[in-house]
Amino acid sequence: MVTAMALMSSCYMLLRRANAFAPDITSPVRLRRWTAVFFASAALSHFWYMPIFFHTSMEDIMMTDLTGGLLDSMTIFPSAIIVMLNMLQDRRRPLWPIALMIAPFVAGGVFSVATLSYALIPMLYVYMLLLGVCLVIYMVRATKQYGHWLRNNYADLEHKDVWQSFVVLAFILLLFVFYAFISQGPLSQYALQVFDIVLIGYFLWRGGTLSDLSIPVNDTAEEMLTTEKVEDNDLSLSTCNRPALPPGMSNIGLLLQQRCIDTQLYLQHDMALTQLAKSIGTNRFYLSQYFSSQGTTYNNYINDLRINHFINLYRKTADAQHPYTLQQLASESGFRSYTTFSDAFKRKIGLPVRSWIEAARLEGKAQQEELGRP
Repeated sequence: MVTAMALMSSCYMLLRRANAFAPDITSPVRLRRWTAVFFASAALSHFWYMPIFFHTSMEDIMMTDLTGGLLDSMTIFPSAIIVMLNMLQDRRRPLWPIALMIAPFVAGGVFSVATLSYALIPMLYVYMLLLGVCLVIYMVRATKQYGHWLRNNYADLEHKDVWQSFVVLAFILLLFVFYAFISQGPLSQYALQVFDIVLIGYFLWRGGTLSDLSIPVNDTAEEMLTTEKVEDNDLSLSTCNRPALPPGMSNIGLLLQQRCIDTQLYLQHDMALTQLAKSIGTNRFYLSQYFSSQGTTYNNYINDLRINHFINLYRKTADAQHPYTLQQLASESGFRSYTTFSDAFKRKIGLPVRSWIEAARLEGKAQQEELGRP
């Protein structure tokens, strides 16, 4: 059943014509392909252990078991790591370090198969455990950097944030410890199949709901050149070493007022930093530098404007005594997700939105009573 599930999932990720999880989302092609590779590896992992059930001699069983472990180390383990790295779209990470990490495990597997011995297996387990710890540490750092990159470039983070990748990696490590060091009976086999189902379901869902954040190909050559220059240099340079704004770009604040605030451009869903930069006549590097100089991020800037719009919209609606829902007002204020709106509102105002509304009602009632006194 798990093998069939993995094979069908692999075919779906490679051949799908429509997104069954989120029809309005276009996920990264590179992520879908590597996810399909992982599913295929998971299916094959069940096939090359099957001869164990037909062998009678201990040597043949050991050979099949050791060979299966070797093939797993060359397929399913690295492909799972590559899938999770491809969820981080701030940059394309090289794959050769993964080959270096897996090489000692593969070499140990080859030696074990050649000598038909389990002598190295405990050491390989310890190495894999240490490797898992190192990957967790790396994923914490990489996910934090990715989250910072998202907030500098996108106003809406729905279908973009990937903190779940770290949770999945930690879960893999814990399950490996359980499987390798605690249990070796039928219970561990059932636990492994349940883990496979959970992991397949998670990667299938994530591969279909993560938005493609690749930079549009129609960006200007000047912007791409500037971006590459920034990525190659140390981003911790002091302000005096940063390149000066070009002539005409020192008034970015005025341009934002005229072309973003006055026109209510901030209400547009899924607007990226690149789109806003083009709207005001600059590039995303200089606009990002402007927000950084103001002590904010692009995400905070746009969401603060949306919260102010929500407050004004709520007061007009309440004064006119028109029926409303908070979800409707949040959507009209530019928020695609009510959860995102709630978090942004509490960050800016310091109160949950319902608490703020109740306080606003009491304040308005007190003002009416004050005006009504002789």
